[in-house]
Amino acid sequence: MPTVQVPAGPIAYEDTGGEGPVLVFGHGLLMDGRQWRKVIPLLPEYRCITPTLLLGAHVEPMHPDVDLTEQGVARILADFLDVLGLEEVTLVLNDWGGGQFLISEGRAQRVGRLVLASCTAFDNYPPEPARPAALLCRLPGGGWLLSRMFGTKFFRHSRRAYGALSKTGLPDALYDEWFRPAIENAAIRRDLVKFATGAPSRRRLLELSDQLRTFTRPVLVVWAREDQMMPLEHADRLVELFPDAAKLIIDDSWTLIPEDQPRAMAEALQKFVG
Repeated sequence: MPTVQVPAGPIAYEDTGGEGPVLVFGHGLLMDGRQWRKVIPLLPEYRCITPTLLLGAHVEPMHPDVDLTEQGVARILADFLDVLGLEEVTLVLNDWGGGQFLISEGRAQRVGRLVLASCTAFDNYPPEPARPAALLCRLPGGGWLLSRMFGTKFFRHSRRAYGALSKTGLPDALYDEWFRPAIENAAIRRDLVKFATGAPSRRRLLELSDQLRTFTRPVLVVWAREDQMMPLEHADRLVELFPDAAKLIIDDSWTLIPEDQPRAMAEALQKFVG
């Protein structure tokens, strides 16, 4: 997997190449671009790029003093777009929605279109099922203790933990790959703890969300009707917030629409981007 250097450190990514419109895909906590492994093969006419963000499944740690709050990771994503020199990107976010803060940080110049698919929004950082883990990370040694739970059936498959993400379920082999860096590397756990404990206050989150209305380019809000983690009402609130937004509701899926309904997700992107 190639990497590029941004001020925060190395960012690994996959790039299908090609001359088509550029789609950049975000991913969720303790995941990487394989979150989109069922969707990208359905989009051969596009250049699809999946950076591995600093959310705990990255294999190379960031510099120790790097800001890994929600806004900090958004700035790192903006730095990644800058280093690759990408223009008129369609930024696609699912599960983690902090990439929206490129807008409030004044770094959305390279984003031509935005897709928000069942993701954290408004004051839902972190979502309710993830809050106990975030609280644990605030305790001394909490990151290490959390990483010991990654191999348990409860953490992987309970609806009160990662089992709430996908209606069809994720394979344990993929969980093994996603969780290994934080289990084996103390510096990755340090990054994970910084992110998990770095959400702004609810009041600040709502202030940042209000700034998103300055983004006047097209936005597509795609939401899973049965989402267990991201309130369905947030889809309507996002459509009202952005000046140029449309909404699509997906049936028979939870948060990870790319996992549960990959064809519907791909078709929505094709129709939106053209």
